[in-house]
Amino acid sequence: MNEIMTAIILGIVEGLTEFLPVSSTGHLILATELLGYDASRWAIFNIAIQPGAILAIVVLYRKLFWDMLTGFFRRDPVAIAFVRNLLIAFFPAVILGLALGDYIELLLENAVVVAWALIVGGFAILLVERYAKTVDVGGVANVSVRQSALVGLVQCIAMIPGVSRSGATILGAMSFGVDRKTAAEFSFFLALPTLSGATALQLFKHRDAISANDLGLIAVGAFVSFIVAWAVIKAFLAVVTRYGFAPFAWYRIVVGAAALVWLGMR
Repeated sequence: MNEIMTAIILGIVEGLTEFLPVSSTGHLILATELLGYDASRWAIFNIAIQPGAILAIVVLYRKLFWDMLTGFFRRDPVAIAFVRNLLIAFFPAVILGLALGDYIELLLENAVVVAWALIVGGFAILLVERYAKTVDVGGVANVSVRQSALVGLVQCIAMIPGVSRSGATILGAMSFGVDRKTAAEFSFFLALPTLSGATALQLFKHRDAISANDLGLIAVGAFVSFIVAWAVIKAFLAVVTRYGFAPFAWYRIVVGAAALVWLGMR
C-alpha cells in the first residue's frame, strides 16, 4: 500500500474516532497493527494529523468561540465562566502529561493494553449510562468549578491508550451530574487546549523525526481527518440524544475482544 493511501486511511480513522468515546489513539494503534504498518514510522504522523480534527471543532463552533472570546475581554460573566471551566479541566493533564510523558509513550506501542482498555471502558460506559443521575445544567459555562476539576482529573485516565479522552471526559462529567449534551460539548471544547498542547509537545520532542518529505503526507492526513471529524461531530449529538452511549460501549467491547483474539492468534 502506498504512503498516500496509508495517510488517507489513518486520517479517516482519526477523524472518525477523535471525538467519539471509542479512543482515536487506540484505533490508530490497532490500525497500524492490523494493516502491518511500521508503527515507529507512523507514530509521529498520527500525532501530527490531530490538528485537522481539532480544526473541525473550531469551524463548527466558531460563533460560540468568537462570542466567548470577545465576551471574555468585555468581562462578561458567562464567557469568564466558560474559559475558567476549560482551564481548570485542562490543568491536571498538563501536570501529569509532563510528569509521565515517557511512560505514556511506551504504552503507545502496546496493542494488548489498547484492547483491554477498550473492553473495560465499554463496561464503564454501560454502568454510567445506567446509574448516573444528571440534570440539564444549560451549557459549559454553568458547569461548577468542582465538576470542572473532577472532569480534568478523569481526563488524565485517557493517557492510557484505548481509554478514550472523549469517553473519559463525557462519562466523567455525567458521573458528576452534568447532562449528556453539555458533557459532550465540554469534551469537544476541552479537546482544543488538551490536544493542541499534547500535539505541540510531542512534535517538539520528536522534531528530528519529521522531514520535509513528511509534510505532504501530514497535510493529506490532517485534511482527511478534518473532513471526517466535521461530519462525525455534526451527527454525534443527535445520536447520543436519541440512543445514549450504549451503542459505543458495545462497539468498544466487541472491537476490544476481537483485537485480543486476533493478537493472540498471530
